[in-house]
Amino acid sequence: MRDVIGKYMDTIDSLKLEKRILDHNLLILGEQGSGKTNLACRVRNYIIDNDVPTLYMDFNNSHEDDVELRYKDEHFNYIRFEESETFDAEFQALVSVKKHIYMAVDPNFFAKKRNQRSRLSQIISQQSLLDNYYYFFHDIENLNGFYTQFEDFLLYMLSFVNLQKYGFTFLAQPHETFENPHLKLLFSFLFVGKCSNANYYNTAILKTLKKNKFYYQSRTAHATLLFNDIQSSMVKIDEYVEDEF
Repeated sequence: MRDVIGKYMDTIDSLKLEKRILDHNLLILGEQGSGKTNLACRVRNYIIDNDVPTLYMDFNNSHEDDVELRYKDEHFNYIRFEESETFDAEFQALVSVKKHIYMAVDPNFFAKKRNQRSRLSQIISQQSLLDNYYYFFHDIENLNGFYTQFEDFLLYMLSFVNLQKYGFTFLAQPHETFENPHLKLLFSFLFVGKCSNANYYNTAILKTLKKNKFYYQSRTAHATLLFNDIQSSMVKIDEYVEDEF
């Protein structure tokens, strides 16, 4: 089980992923080069080890040759989204046997108005995926990508969360959208990396973090009718080595 992903900076304890991450949502923020992809890969490995199929959506629309080697393991099944019967058949063939999927997506395939439902939205919200898959939304560079294609990003995410069996991981560069306190309630785990823009997470320490160091926040798992408190720590994520396992 690849549950140890790093260490706490203020104690000698290891940083471990817990089973509840399968059901809760994770937000990974940080500027380019902060280690978001490294952390996401470790989370993906943990989800895979728990026998849950994954749908990893790369909104940078990467060609297969450009996908980082750390993802190209025995579970790597690349497909590029397009509105065609050929894509539908190939995608359904993967889903039918619960294969792990790495899907390159152009964000422009999303509808730009709330009263329109794009083919892409229909594909990722089909019941066989919602019932069985853990999702990754990876918006690498395009801040005008996934969430700004909707009139109300928060409303969309809330509706999506209510349909899923498992949680999801969302990766993005810092954006004022994520400072919305209501949006933060969607996530039980937050890893916030280097954010140098004064408008986004304006905390001095976040401007000086080195690669793979994150300000880690997690909601306590106490049984309560209210939202649990958030505990915060500085952590260092281990760099994933290709032949580590």
